[in-house]
Amino acid sequence: MTIVDRDLPLDNADRAIIQALKSDARMPFSQIAEQLGVSPGMVRQRVQRMTESGVLQLVAVTNPLKIGYHTMALIGVKADGNRLQEIAREISAFEEVIYLTICSAAYNLLVEVTCLDNGHLLTFLTEKLYGVEGVRDSETFIYLDIVKEIYTWDPPAHLEP
Repeated sequence: MTIVDRDLPLDNADRAIIQALKSDARMPFSQIAEQLGVSPGMVRQRVQRMTESGVLQLVAVTNPLKIGYHTMALIGVKADGNRLQEIAREISAFEEVIYLTICSAAYNLLVEVTCLDNGHLLTFLTEKLYGVEGVRDSETFIYLDIVKEIYTWDPPAHLEP
């Protein structure tokens, strides 16, 4: 995925559907339709369009720290620029990796991982990450506490219809 030409035009009905699903992602389409004064079919079509375009994901979000993972970290990686996309894809395939972004900074990859414990993190670093050809350097930031975490963003105001 690249950060170019991804915006799907959203109208007020789309925004209202998003707001309803943010409050309860399991809300039946019929209930959303009743609140908006539209048909359930319209809601279903809008949700399908927003899901297929990547605007909306309806998933159960788990807290890794509450289900057995006791170490989370953000790893800044310096990788060879001429193979950056390939290196990013290879690292993203590791099961510990939950988020990976290509950056224009001292670290050209930021990799977020969840591990069972610090030993698992060490094994990930030494046996997986450092084994990827083109990884030159890294710095690991172990999370001590997660103060804020959100998964529900509102569309930017400049995109209002």
